[in-house]
Amino acid sequence: MDKIVLITGASSDLGISFIQENIAEYTRVVAHYNHKNEAFEALLDAHKDKILPMQADFSKREEVERFVQELKEEKLTLTHIVHLVSLPAKSIRFHKSEVDEYEAMMQVSFYSIVEVLKAFIPAMQKQKFGRILFMLSAYTTIPDPKYAAPYVASKYALLGLLKSVSAEYAAKGITVNGISPQMIETKFLKEVPELIVEQHKSISPLGRLLQKEDILPTMKLLLSDEAAAITGENISITGGNYIL
Repeated sequence: MDKIVLITGASSDLGISFIQENIAEYTRVVAHYNHKNEAFEALLDAHKDKILPMQADFSKREEVERFVQELKEEKLTLTHIVHLVSLPAKSIRFHKSEVDEYEAMMQVSFYSIVEVLKAFIPAMQKQKFGRILFMLSAYTTIPDPKYAAPYVASKYALLGLLKSVSAEYAAKGITVNGISPQMIETKFLKEVPELIVEQHKSISPLGRLLQKEDILPTMKLLLSDEAAAITGENISITGGNYIL
């Protein structure tokens, strides 16, 4: 069976690193992006034969629908889906947050993957194989997340979706899992105040933020053939730090 993976947010630091580390595992990589960057362009140039780049702005529902339709027209049978795309977390007190921020977070990270899964899970079900992985957040595992209500709410919505879909399709050979890392040192932190970043470093037993290399092995495991018995799980990656 050909292994074909869709990665949403493939132009992110983590998306690029995942493709670089795992491209040999897949027959084809569908790399969703909104904006290209130099590193992503270099990746595409290096693997023109295996990577299919597809642009869409997931903050717009019509763009998600267009993306799904165009991917259907490629007539690719997806075996793996990695959902990385999200808006950055912002440090903001709840009473200062706006409803628009919740709507934007939900559209980009939640409603988009609902549309994608509805379109491509039936084929996974027919072939009795599928590996689906969501990028969640340590905010879903710590006891007292604060100052990021729109972001936290969107991640909990994804967690609920993960639990429901994994239960529904477990008997069909489809696994759905999530990973919840603490801060990873990527450009995704650009909206986070430097003071908060430094606080994370100071309280981590590792003495640093997580690196992409700390995350990739768990992603690879959950997407592997050997992970058939792991589904509905939200795996925390904290470096031993259980507070934020």
